[in-house]
Amino acid sequence: MFSRPSFGLAEIAWRWSFGAAAGLLLMFSFVEYLDTLPVSNGDLLLLRTSQPTLISRAVAHIFHGSAFRVMATSVVLALALGAAWIAVASLVRAATLKALLAYFREDASTSVPSPKKNWRLRSLFGLNFFRLSAALAAVAGCMAAILLGRFAARASDPAPGSALLITLTVTMLVWFAWSTLNWFLSLASIFVVADGQDTFGAIAAAVDLCRTRSGSVFATGTCFGLAHLTAFVVASSVIAVPVGFAAVLPLGAVLGGVLLVTLSYFAITDFLYVGRLAAYVAIVDMPELPVTPEAKPLLSPQAGTSLDAGSAVDASELILSDVSPNG
Repeated sequence: MFSRPSFGLAEIAWRWSFGAAAGLLLMFSFVEYLDTLPVSNGDLLLLRTSQPTLISRAVAHIFHGSAFRVMATSVVLALALGAAWIAVASLVRAATLKALLAYFREDASTSVPSPKKNWRLRSLFGLNFFRLSAALAAVAGCMAAILLGRFAARASDPAPGSALLITLTVTMLVWFAWSTLNWFLSLASIFVVADGQDTFGAIAAAVDLCRTRSGSVFATGTCFGLAHLTAFVVASSVIAVPVGFAAVLPLGAVLGGVLLVTLSYFAITDFLYVGRLAAYVAIVDMPELPVTPEAKPLLSPQAGTSLDAGSAVDASELILSDVSPNG
């Protein structure tokens, strides 16, 4: 993160560029949708009356029958943005992982170049497709949580507390399931580039890594998770400063301060994501070497130097059991 900040800047560049492009596409689509709405002279007359009841009738008449166009536009945008995200995320992740592997493997003085393993970009496409599917399933699960909360609040017995508790509980379970699955799929992408695994083989390798190297994986996730939580708490505290001066500062200054703090928080989280990814690459590509008793160095009492286990004892040297009591 600190010695090679270009990795973090590259992550920020592609994430923010894609987000800006998606936002512009949604905005243009909304503007084009508004251009398709028919507005008659009667609707304009009702809108100019400044009467809430008449304005609401005019708006309802304008938007009447446009629900199908909204659904069709939403489906087209979702499919287009989903396909674009899968392609861009796969290409960027392949480039990032190749650079990280080269960073950890480069040692011109002592290391032997590791053999290149063939891998296919379609395996990354498959992993990102599963990630997108998991995100859509999580959105559907959150909508189901809201519906369950509404069903719990009957007309005869509203029980808003129970409805809120059910909604929050189901939402937290959905979020935990999605975050766990998304983490496994993100970790599996390392094995596609490093070991040439296919989609399902990379997922199996990620599960096996968590089983065999659970301590290293847990320590890495905990450290970066605490760093992410710290960044969120600090950003939440700092963002309260411009909001607190909303009564005395112009609206543009308040919104600018909020936007600056938000973008800074997103930049920090992107750097933390790259750092965590680099740590996982190091765990995968630099496995622990087993330490055997024969490999442990011994300390020579005369010179204070370390000796190997085989050379610590001289076979021709007399020991106490070889000396007779009479001398």
